[in-house]
Amino acid sequence: MDRRSSLKLIAWSTISTGVILDACKTDHKKTVDQPGEAIAEPTLDRMDEEKKAYGQLMKERFFTSHEMATVAILCDIIIPADGVSGSATDAKVPDFIEFMMKDKPELQTPMRGGLRWLDLQMMKQYGKPFSEVSRQQQIALVDQIAYPARARPAMQQGVHFFSLMRNLTASGFYTSEIGLRDIGYAGNQATQWNGVPADVLQQYQLAYTDKEMNECVHFD
Repeated sequence: MDRRSSLKLIAWSTISTGVILDACKTDHKKTVDQPGEAIAEPTLDRMDEEKKAYGQLMKERFFTSHEMATVAILCDIIIPADGVSGSATDAKVPDFIEFMMKDKPELQTPMRGGLRWLDLQMMKQYGKPFSEVSRQQQIALVDQIAYPARARPAMQQGVHFFSLMRNLTASGFYTSEIGLRDIGYAGNQATQWNGVPADVLQQYQLAYTDKEMNECVHFD
């Protein structure tokens, strides 16, 4: 099973909390950079209290610009563009993860801690944060934490963080328009029943009456 097929299976499961480090809520938040910055309006019918809660949620920003850049890099390492569809960032998965941090505050500490852990590992080796090293160096570190069974004990914090990141990325991607096209999901489709096929009717020695043919059955 290839990487994208594996992620499709992850997408249909709930976000796993069993592999997430114990977390507490954090008050590390900031509002949008510009007071007048437009807030996206809900596109679905919602109750007034839902709209109020959504508006407040969208006024807050969890990730710093540096953290968001790192999240985007990781998302595209997990689900890069291929011949079938675009990448995770094409599907706006980083925005989904930003939303999830505010919608589920218990994820904030393991997420922020994991991003800092990545930067610390790279600073030790190359003197630069994760987002500023080469792609090859980024992949080399991800390879050390992406496979729990092969990871060294010293890398366990990174393993837990990457499991969270992978689950969020898969959930965001495969609930986006791009991701739904990727798995071939067509949704509910209108159909038309043209009656029991003639060979089946003949097999059971049945037939439609003239009334049924005129009023109920229509063949294209």
